[in-house]
Amino acid sequence: MRIIGHRGARGEAPENTLGGFQYIQDIGIRAVEFDVRQLKDNALIIMHDDNFVRTTGLQKPLYECSRQDLSQYNHAVKWSEWNKVEATPMLDQTLTVIHNFDHIEVEVKSVASQADAEKITLELEQQLQGYEQSVVITSFDPKIHQALQQQNSSLKRGLLIETDVKYQAIDQALELGCCQIGWMNELASKDIIQATQAAKLTISVWTVNDVNRAKELRDWGIQGLITDYPKLMMQHL
Repeated sequence: MRIIGHRGARGEAPENTLGGFQYIQDIGIRAVEFDVRQLKDNALIIMHDDNFVRTTGLQKPLYECSRQDLSQYNHAVKWSEWNKVEATPMLDQTLTVIHNFDHIEVEVKSVASQADAEKITLELEQQLQGYEQSVVITSFDPKIHQALQQQNSSLKRGLLIETDVKYQAIDQALELGCCQIGWMNELASKDIIQATQAAKLTISVWTVNDVNRAKELRDWGIQGLITDYPKLMMQHL
């Protein structure tokens, strides 16, 4: 079971930042999960929310911005012990930091239309050339998976599940051509893990911050443990 840093290492470093990605690089982690959105100028950036307020304290809708606007937002502002500004990173900047990682889960946030799905996935395919072995595109949004299917993409994909649809999710993942399911921790029962394994789908579980729970999931045979505290998990697993 690999330990995967959630949004870098959001319990130990500012989330979805170059500094956070460098942090997990420095502690020896070689697996990461982060979120991708597309700005109005088509730039791909790493950010979970669609507004800057939670991570920077500044009220600004993300989709009103272009790449030139990003430097003014500091995602480390709430980390008093963090001694550098962390601007919103671009995908290509992030790949430079994690170029040697074995496993990269790129969560594509939900989009409004199929046209938006096609636009973001085409840009992803271009920027992720050469990373086909390490990258898994994950999303809750079927439109993202359908767009990649229609493009005959070589990128691996994982369906994310946070609602209690149980075994229907396994069928949906297979129909969408996914090789992986990302189960929310609260849904990851032993039965559902076994059913996912029987369908020959790889399993990541998020977000797991309790060591005993992590050990249980490891014993059940999951492949990926997504955690806010990768250093903590390294020390106990």
